[in-house]
Amino acid sequence: MQKVLQNLLELQSVDSRLSEVRGRLATFPKKLAEVDARVAAAKADVDASKASQLATIKDRKKYELDVEQWKERVRKYKDQTSQVKTNEAYKALQHEVQMAEDEIAKAEDRLLEQMVAGEEYDRRVKASEKLLREVEEVARGARAKLESEKAATEKDLAELNSERARMVAGIPENLMDHYERIAKKHNGIALAEVRDEKCTACGMRVRPHVFQEMQRRATEEMFHCETCTRILYYIEPESSFAPPSQDPPAASAARESC
Repeated sequence: MQKVLQNLLELQSVDSRLSEVRGRLATFPKKLAEVDARVAAAKADVDASKASQLATIKDRKKYELDVEQWKERVRKYKDQTSQVKTNEAYKALQHEVQMAEDEIAKAEDRLLEQMVAGEEYDRRVKASEKLLREVEEVARGARAKLESEKAATEKDLAELNSERARMVAGIPENLMDHYERIAKKHNGIALAEVRDEKCTACGMRVRPHVFQEMQRRATEEMFHCETCTRILYYIEPESSFAPPSQDPPAASAARESC
């Protein structure tokens, strides 16, 4: 029975490492997605800056066209002033000229605002493109590192699965079923050590006669915790013997002189 328990303990150790490796492997998709998300966010910032820049260019062209149209009206009104024959008509044309010139001033102010905004968006585009290049460079390094770590973890997983298969081959099928049922209930931990006459997994005290029987190396019985149902095992503590006392050199020399 001691050999069987030892095999199960070794299997549990491998299963614990397998669980840790699988958990580590499961984190890589999220980590890679986070790297891609940082690049996507930087690209989105570039696209937004370029969209604003393009909108500013369109508005600037519109206001440039407005200025030209109002200037053309002013020219027409001024040409017409030489043809009018009454003061009322002349004053009306002068009023139209003044209104058109006011509109020119407004359009030129808006045009100037768009030119200033355009310069700011030009700076934003350049800054966001520079940041994107930096993010992509960092992302390439991070992605390469993650892929390398992932490959190493997959290798560890394959080796542990092979090791587990070899171990399982030496354990009776009914005992494996028993082990896996218990492990499934307790997050992969099917065996628990007895220490200070207690199950170290749940703290339940082991009955005295059970503990005495577990201490017998020749026992063929498998014991379970009455509370958590885990398979119990007991490791005999190493005996500590005090080394024989040795006299200091001075005392030894004194005896010899006697």
